[in-house]
Amino acid sequence: MATLYNLFAEKLLLQKIYEGDELAFRQMFNEYKNRIFTFVDNYIHSKADAEEIVQETFLILWQNRRNLLAIEHPRNYIYTIARNKTYDYLTKTARNEKMLNQTWINLSVSYNDIDDKINLSESKRIIEKALTELSEQKQAVFNMSRSENMNHDEIARVMGLSKSRVKNIIVEVLKHLKYRLSKSAFIIAFVLVVKQLLF
Repeated sequence: MATLYNLFAEKLLLQKIYEGDELAFRQMFNEYKNRIFTFVDNYIHSKADAEEIVQETFLILWQNRRNLLAIEHPRNYIYTIARNKTYDYLTKTARNEKMLNQTWINLSVSYNDIDDKINLSESKRIIEKALTELSEQKQAVFNMSRSENMNHDEIARVMGLSKSRVKNIIVEVLKHLKYRLSKSAFIIAFVLVVKQLLF
C-alpha cells in the first residue's frame, strides 16, 4: 500500500514528467522497473519478454505524459499499463479462453501483494545496512529489542545500562532508521518498526 508520502512524491514526479522532464521519467522508471518486471514475469515466465513489456509500459507512460495530470494514483496507473500489456501478450499464447479469463482475474487482484512483498524485502535490506552504520552498543540494544523481544528493563540488566539510557538509545536508532528509510521512500516500514519497539 502506498503511503501519503509516497503518493505525494510520485504525483510530483508525474507533474515533472508531464512537463517533459526526462530526469523525472528516469527516476520513475528506476523506482518501478524491478517491481513491474517481477509482476509481469510471474505470469509470462519469460525474462526477455518481461523486460520488453517493462520497456513498453514506460514508453506508453512517456508517450501519454500530456494526460498525467489527471492521474490520482501513479502506482496503480503504471501497473494498469503493465497488466494490459501482459494480457495482450497472453492473448497470443493462451491455450483457451477459460484460461485467459482466469489469468485476467489474477492479474487484476494480485499486483498489490507482489508490490508489497518487494517493498518489505527492500525495507529490510535498508534497515540492515543502516544498522551497520551504528555503534556495536546501539546495534546490540536494537537487536535485543527487535529480535529477542526483550523489554527495556531486561536490556538494561544485560548491557549494564540504565533503563533511561536504553530508551534513549532506541530513540536514537529509530531516528537513524527513519532518516535512511525516508530517503528511500519506505516510511511504512519505519512505522512498523516503531510500533514493535515502543508499544
